[in-house]
Amino acid sequence: MQNRFLDSITQLDKPLATALVPLLDEQFCGHITAEQFQSLVKASGQTEQQVVMALLPIAASLAIAPISEFYVGAIVKGASGDLYMGANLELPGEALFHSVHAEQSAISHAWLSGETEILDIIINYSPCGHCRQFMNELFNGSKIKIHLPQQEIQTLAHYLPYGFSPADLGITVPLLCKREQEFCCDSDDPMIIEAIDQMGLSYAPYTNCNAAVVLETNDGATFCGRYAENAAFNPSMQPMQMALSNLIRNNRQYSEIKRAVLAESSVGKISLVGAAMDALHAIAPIELQHVVVEPLLG
Repeated sequence: MQNRFLDSITQLDKPLATALVPLLDEQFCGHITAEQFQSLVKASGQTEQQVVMALLPIAASLAIAPISEFYVGAIVKGASGDLYMGANLELPGEALFHSVHAEQSAISHAWLSGETEILDIIINYSPCGHCRQFMNELFNGSKIKIHLPQQEIQTLAHYLPYGFSPADLGITVPLLCKREQEFCCDSDDPMIIEAIDQMGLSYAPYTNCNAAVVLETNDGATFCGRYAENAAFNPSMQPMQMALSNLIRNNRQYSEIKRAVLAESSVGKISLVGAAMDALHAIAPIELQHVVVEPLLG
């Protein structure tokens, strides 16, 4: 079992802890399949709701919070029935807007894993306004069920009444819906090819700045992040932050990063290179490789 879960596993009832420990191996990144979840429910003798709430300390163990020292865990349930954990991430010494909120981390985890709809979000603390707005960007966002300790289950509409949504800006294909834009690629570099593939799956309806980051570690593993814009602009999730959150969830360290690539569209109204460089330089002494590519017309 990974060391980061040693304290949190003691907070679980013994039957659930015993069933969960084999899942918490070195490859565990916070993803629990629908089948694994049902096995945990059966072994625990508890309800699904009780089990998913009990798992929140495990999710919070994924947090990196050197500034606030406040550890938030979130779990989202996709339409597939799979569970995806996420936690807050703060970059040491950097401005607070570089932070990743737990809900963003869990949602991006589900998105990168191929989920196209989120049904439930389970959190150990009430979501802030930033996160409520971020959730409202999702497909059927207002209908997502929010689970909090000692609270009745409510939809996002309860926590964000009269919410501002993509529809208010004329966007009819919100975050997580399947979309893919193709871009020119004349490189045979696997890192650049992966970055361009991921940028085609990114979500940038307000600026057309499709973008993605790929991080490579010393052993050749790669961890990606896509740009996810928001109708209210500020809750947008940067691709570098998503990639770093992905890296940390997968039990890797910043010191393992040996290369970083940002690919972004040539037709975007903005560029993310400055923000990406600032975030990268806060945690790794390497330079960012910036690739600008043209969209394919047709």
